[in-house]
Amino acid sequence: MNTEKLPAKIKDVGGIPVARLLPQGKRRTIGAWCFLDHAGPAEFGAGEDGMQVGAHPHTNLQTFTWMLEGEVWHQDSLGYRQLIRPKQVNLMTAGTGDTRGISHTEQTPEGINTLHAVQLWIALPTHQEIEPDFQHYPELPEWHENGVDYILTTGSYGGHTAPTKQFSPLVGVDIRFQTARTLEIPAHSGWEYGILVLAGSVEADGLRATADEMMVFTDRNADGVIRIQAEAGTHIMLLGGEPLPHPTLFWWNFVADNPDSLRRAVADWNSGHPRFGDIDLSGSKLSRLPSPEAPDHLR
Repeated sequence: MNTEKLPAKIKDVGGIPVARLLPQGKRRTIGAWCFLDHAGPAEFGAGEDGMQVGAHPHTNLQTFTWMLEGEVWHQDSLGYRQLIRPKQVNLMTAGTGDTRGISHTEQTPEGINTLHAVQLWIALPTHQEIEPDFQHYPELPEWHENGVDYILTTGSYGGHTAPTKQFSPLVGVDIRFQTARTLEIPAHSGWEYGILVLAGSVEADGLRATADEMMVFTDRNADGVIRIQAEAGTHIMLLGGEPLPHPTLFWWNFVADNPDSLRRAVADWNSGHPRFGDIDLSGSKLSRLPSPEAPDHLR
């Protein structure tokens, strides 16, 4: 089995420090999962606004918000306004191609003084014609087995299937260990897997990962499982998926399979192209965020 450990890079997102695990260095994706921020847990003092992310665009991806503590308002250019609470998923689809896109804002509601969430992006298969969309999932499969609590956020695992809409094969599972255990994770041939440690620690193949570190597995054992050892109280998120059949390139909040599409997205957003729609920001503290110009070399 090929196993590597990734540390986090600390970033500021809307005034909140977050631990960024993907993309970084040579590890750009895990299956179609192409972006991973662990935000919090954070607490806001009296008079603080919490997270305030102005209007910004996306292309060729889905934003996947997994809420652990606190609440966040989502508002997008399709007209959706949705409050997300713990144990819920917001899934926004930007659509594919050079004529589709979406924009949205994210805000901590007034009176909410905590934030803890995992923010992910899923790269879309660009050979498919996919329209922009938004879905909210207030209830997901949840079960307890052998001292371990599971919530399935997407895909199939342990005999359960989540309702979350997918465009390529993926799995995402929130796992909490009430007791110290060795866990055997069934692994699909050809898939890539990652384990984000939210709290506690995990050991596998001689490596140990603690909070805000990730283990990545790009092969499976001969018996088709990934084995990890977790101490009591450990909280992880398991991610897995089948790699897409094309490159996944990034710039700012855009994803594409070629540099020209990224540059076109930058130009379209900054010029107010209708592909990204519009969000009414009147009466709010938020603004429309301009895209930085793309460099000569993109990856």
